[in-house]
Amino acid sequence: MMLLALTVSFSAFTALSLAMDKHQLDLHGKAPASPARMRLWRWLGWALLTLSFALCVWDHGWAAGPVLWLGAMTVSGMLIAFGLYPFRPRWIAPLAWALPVIGLAVALLAH
Repeated sequence: MMLLALTVSFSAFTALSLAMDKHQLDLHGKAPASPARMRLWRWLGWALLTLSFALCVWDHGWAAGPVLWLGAMTVSGMLIAFGLYPFRPRWIAPLAWALPVIGLAVALLAH
């Protein structure tokens, strides 16, 4: 379940970065998205962060869940900011779609 929370956090930060003009151009190289699309990315990012929090609390309880959630956010944020954006920005959007599916498959197989 922790892998799923980590991958959902990765997707959340990707959505939040797509809500910014600069990062949208970095990832897609096209004209900026409309303000409505930017709001949609922002809402999706916050919803995914909330889902990641809920997964951590559900799996580890209120004692350790929030701490693990902060760790998942830290790892996924650092992976995006220091690993993929500088070197492979085109990989971020496809990974944001694929990683939660992989995390869900692993979570379902583990339980």
